[in-house]
Amino acid sequence: MPNVKMVLSVLKEYGAGWAAARLLYSLKLRLLNAFPPAERLFEKTPDYPKRLDLFRIDTDALGAFLQNGLSEEDKEKLIAEADNACKGVFKGFNSITLDYGDPIDWQLSPLTEKRCGETKKWFTIPDFDSERGDIKAIWEASRFSHFPTLARAYLLTRDEKYYRAFSSQLADWLEKNPYGCGANFKCGQECSIRMVNALLAFTVFRTAGAAKDADAGCMKDLVDRCYRKVLGNFFYAYRCIKNNHTISELMGMIAGAWCCGDRRRLAAAYRLLDKVIGEQFASDGGYRQFSFNYQRLALQVLEAVMSASKQTGFCLSESSMKKTENSALLLYQCQDESGDVPNYGNNDGALIFPVSSCGYRDFCPAINASYALSAGKQLYENGKCREELIWFSGGKSLREYPLEKKEKESSRFAEAGLFTIRGGDFWAMIVSNDYSSRPGHMDQLHFDLWIGGVNALCDAGTYSYAGAEGRRYAGNESHNTASVDGKPQMNSAGPFLIYGRTKREIVKADASSFEGKAVSANGYTHRRRVVLSGSSFEIADKADKDYSIAFHTPCEVTLENGAAILSYKGKRLCSIRCNGPIELQKAQRSLFYLKQDAASRLTVRGRGGTETKTTIEIAKGN
Repeated sequence: MPNVKMVLSVLKEYGAGWAAARLLYSLKLRLLNAFPPAERLFEKTPDYPKRLDLFRIDTDALGAFLQNGLSEEDKEKLIAEADNACKGVFKGFNSITLDYGDPIDWQLSPLTEKRCGETKKWFTIPDFDSERGDIKAIWEASRFSHFPTLARAYLLTRDEKYYRAFSSQLADWLEKNPYGCGANFKCGQECSIRMVNALLAFTVFRTAGAAKDADAGCMKDLVDRCYRKVLGNFFYAYRCIKNNHTISELMGMIAGAWCCGDRRRLAAAYRLLDKVIGEQFASDGGYRQFSFNYQRLALQVLEAVMSASKQTGFCLSESSMKKTENSALLLYQCQDESGDVPNYGNNDGALIFPVSSCGYRDFCPAINASYALSAGKQLYENGKCREELIWFSGGKSLREYPLEKKEKESSRFAEAGLFTIRGGDFWAMIVSNDYSSRPGHMDQLHFDLWIGGVNALCDAGTYSYAGAEGRRYAGNESHNTASVDGKPQMNSAGPFLIYGRTKREIVKADASSFEGKAVSANGYTHRRRVVLSGSSFEIADKADKDYSIAFHTPCEVTLENGAAILSYKGKRLCSIRCNGPIELQKAQRSLFYLKQDAASRLTVRGRGGTETKTTIEIAKGN
């Protein structure tokens, strides 16, 4: 049972309206489990879909780009991924190989070889099961994120086997996933992503002359089922979750309403999406989930919505377009020249529309496309990252989006709680949030350092939302910040509910310095000052109780004369010195969901009321 202090904290931070909505949803699930026929009380039955041409994709331009814009290595990789997809083998969470069999077992978790019954009602199926594991491993195949891969391989090779795989897998999924049953009807967001990926691929195959009438019939059945689920489940996404689920399901609502010719619901979905964008995006581009992965997910959703505007006849408001533009610019300014960004916040491995040959950790495609669609200009000159814009441009040529050259510079995003300091071929990002929505990680005053394209001091990541290991990754001990008095920055209940939010009491920043103070609800304060002088970062930390400062790194580490020397692939990157002994420990980091890599943790201990000073000297040549 939750304690009184927790309940009061949650009510204060999340609001009585949120608590009431969660209670109502819990009562709904109890009712459904006790009396399953009551499900029809919550169902909404729209008209059957009449049309499917929501997206316009110039397949000639896309095919030419694939032929001429990709290296031979990228072409071979695309074909290999598509060949595996034909056999039911996918890159799950963009990191691990998941084999669902041939034909695909749509209810299987390849990680545990356990499956969910396809006749079980969705409300009887838990997200996390001790035997079956994380339900996300089942969902990966049914997101249909491999459908655009099949379409891309078809345009590149004109091999009919990629179309046949799309057609047969679509029909097979419909046969083996009766509406409202099995794991794949548990979540409205999953239905939205599934619907749009299928619509994108179908558009390519139909425009290229491959799709048959039977495929159109299957697509209408898919839209019908997915749209019904979104309509029936939207209360939970809008009133209870209030994050990327809400935006994704509004994308599904727009797609479904347009396909069904329901102009009333279509107009309402656009109005509500504008409202939700206003709530979820800060004016400086920050995203309410405090996660770069989820910020990219939200931007890809908005790309799909903006792409469909020519067909729907509705557009996002000027305010929403500006916030989309600013969000893309924030990611651009917090991006390394390698294309990667800090592993900031929750990261479940999602790249919902994988429509380029760039890697999962390359944010250029989404930044470029979302900025182009909202601001009318591209941020990157040439390169394979521009393919995503072809998919979502609504048929417009890349030439219609001129290049806008923007320098990456020290930036202050106070609403987002992100501050960057740049100097030459190295830069840092510091996190200092003034929380107005649910936090994801306990990463206040985290310091992220990049040198020559290497994330030398990194956020340890997420790994999993289930179990003690996932909770450890979310805690402050997995970030480059302080652990004070053995207490967490905030408190948590389950994998997602964090309460007792830290307060940002002080924040000052300019092009070469940052100062911030975090006040924990668990009874301590942590103050951090960062100053860049020449090629050295000086970091000063102080807490009012005994504390330890951690720095995580994927680099090789040697201790020499009291300093830690960080090298990567034989190249020296920096040295770290403190006014106290440095402890070196083995650690792990997770760049991809459910995947861990070896890392090291440097720890320095301080006494309450005293200051710990850390000097990071960037090696010459960086």
